[in-house]
Amino acid sequence: MAKYILKKTIDNKNLSPIDFQSELNSEQLKVVLEGDGPCLVLAGAGSGKTRTLVYRVSYLLKKGIDPKNILLVTFTNKAAKEMLERIESLLGCEASGIWGGTFHHIGNRLLRMYGKSIGINQNFTILDSEDSLTLIKNSLCLAHPPEDKYFPKAKVIAGIISLSANLSRSIKEVLEDRYGHLKEEYYPIIINTAEIYKQRKEVSNSLDFDDLLLNWNKLLTNSPEVRERLCRQFKYILVDEYQDINQLQNQIIVNIAEPQNNVLVVGDDAQSIYGFRGADVNNILQFPNIFPEAKVFRLEVNYRSTPEILELANYSINQNNNKFEKHLSAVNESRQKPSLSALTDLYQQADFICQKILDLQRDEDYSLNDIAVLFRSHFQSLELEMELNKRNIPYQMRGGLRFFEQAHVKDTLAHLRILVNLKDQVSWLRILSMQPGIGDATSERIWNYISEFSSLEEIINSDLKLGSKALSGWQGLKRILAQLKNIDVDDIPTLIQTVLDYGYENYLKANFENYNDRLEDLEQLVNFTASYDSTEKFLSETALTEKFKGGSKEDYQDGAEEAVILSTIHQAKGLEWKAVFVVGLCDGQFPHAKVYDKPQEMEEERRLFYVAVTRAKEQLYLTYPLFGVGDSIAQPSQFIKELKSNLYEKLDIEEDDGEDVIYVDEEGERAPSKRKYLDFEI
Repeated sequence: MAKYILKKTIDNKNLSPIDFQSELNSEQLKVVLEGDGPCLVLAGAGSGKTRTLVYRVSYLLKKGIDPKNILLVTFTNKAAKEMLERIESLLGCEASGIWGGTFHHIGNRLLRMYGKSIGINQNFTILDSEDSLTLIKNSLCLAHPPEDKYFPKAKVIAGIISLSANLSRSIKEVLEDRYGHLKEEYYPIIINTAEIYKQRKEVSNSLDFDDLLLNWNKLLTNSPEVRERLCRQFKYILVDEYQDINQLQNQIIVNIAEPQNNVLVVGDDAQSIYGFRGADVNNILQFPNIFPEAKVFRLEVNYRSTPEILELANYSINQNNNKFEKHLSAVNESRQKPSLSALTDLYQQADFICQKILDLQRDEDYSLNDIAVLFRSHFQSLELEMELNKRNIPYQMRGGLRFFEQAHVKDTLAHLRILVNLKDQVSWLRILSMQPGIGDATSERIWNYISEFSSLEEIINSDLKLGSKALSGWQGLKRILAQLKNIDVDDIPTLIQTVLDYGYENYLKANFENYNDRLEDLEQLVNFTASYDSTEKFLSETALTEKFKGGSKEDYQDGAEEAVILSTIHQAKGLEWKAVFVVGLCDGQFPHAKVYDKPQEMEEERRLFYVAVTRAKEQLYLTYPLFGVGDSIAQPSQFIKELKSNLYEKLDIEEDDGEDVIYVDEEGERAPSKRKYLDFEI
């Protein structure tokens, strides 16, 4: 493609022709041609929102709008780069001059230019996450934290400070609302740490990522001259993924849009699922109130999914009260309805999914890359990962580690490993490093000392000379080991629960922002291990998973090898697959038990379900186990129970010869199978 180097403006005579009418549907075309003034574009899943934004910017440029008068705000640098490249491809020239990028990218540029007006030296340094954490650790020392091994670590405090900035709320409010598991007596020290951190950034002429936004907004509110200049410059403001912005980002857009209010925002309230990060769905819901003259456009033609999948998705999201009305319609041909399968337990659910994956390969000629398994919480992948490994089916855990590779799981299992093998140096060093006052050098010293002993009892009763802080940590670990020593070595659930009860749960609180999620993982691990009668066998099986083809994100790049995608729903947003399994649809798991008395959070859970089902292009499988561990009975998810039965096909069973079973769809089609399903009612 020929490109033309732009000077100050685009030479319209050299632009490639664009037939907007033929290249856009009627909904998209309306946005492109009529998107002046305040505009809210409600872009349903798979409706071509990026295409609409690209054509809108291209239309403005073809009209002769100076590129420097266009501000295009995206949520990732990748999205900005993709949009600008597509604009260049359409126009046949470079789209230089457009102010395109993330909030942080644009904030950095503006502060370099105008920061002096609010007291910011323009050669400031940007602290990345690691730099910021180092400075917070230093600030914490100056705040004199208590001699309490459960006082939150710097990484947790960093999360509190960041959330405070993005929610535009005080540290105390964030602590009370989001970190209720921390002791109130910690609050003044955390608040003091945040203040020292702020002062030290100022002294060192440094800004962290949140400061780029805070000071951009400060520039707009405290420097009328700069604000007026920017408002004149940015005659056209376009914002992508508006449902995901937080309060601070919303304030920036409102402030920079006035007084022209020529702002077009694109998003889907039905896909607002990042409340835990500070995103606020009310920003998009209240847009017409903030800008009373706003035009509302709806992109409702879906180019991704079948009509049957969309019918289920539409019905589900309509159960929410706080929403914009819209109804996705499909351009793709009809296929089978989504299927709902109630399996006996978690193991049978895993078996069913693995077998169905193989069926899709054989019967539909799907590659493994065409298939995804989505879940609400990471622990719901546990049994499935084990079954995929046993069957040697390659899989990729998107955006994270496999279950048994996660730090909190490895921490817990390290205690069990030394019960089985007293000479396991790696596990000893791991659990020693978790104790307060014990660093790497002391860990090595303790290991060299205890490696000569032949029993755990000898180690517990030993007398090692250490400094006071290290000695306190060593004695604390010995107390945990003394409790474990008195438990049957093959009673895995009790062993894990004891590790939690005797300090590790408090360790989670102090060391991890997502303490609740990690604790839930370990509680489910307790349940999972109930089926094992040998700790040695359990540890061997979990260790051997690393030898199979199941891998993390880094293992599968550029299509080097096919792999089924395993992902939390949050990580899957924006992606699509031919076949999608949404698993673990039990009340208390999805929706999560903690949201039942919180209507706003229940609606976000339903939006999460909506995002999950709209990832599927051709086939959608919904599954849940009828029984949990032991005799506990699982109820189907509220999101399943509220669906009309004609929106899905239900798999029942009939006994055949006492060994095989026959599964039957609602038309009576029969197929012999060794897999077991149960008759069930919703």
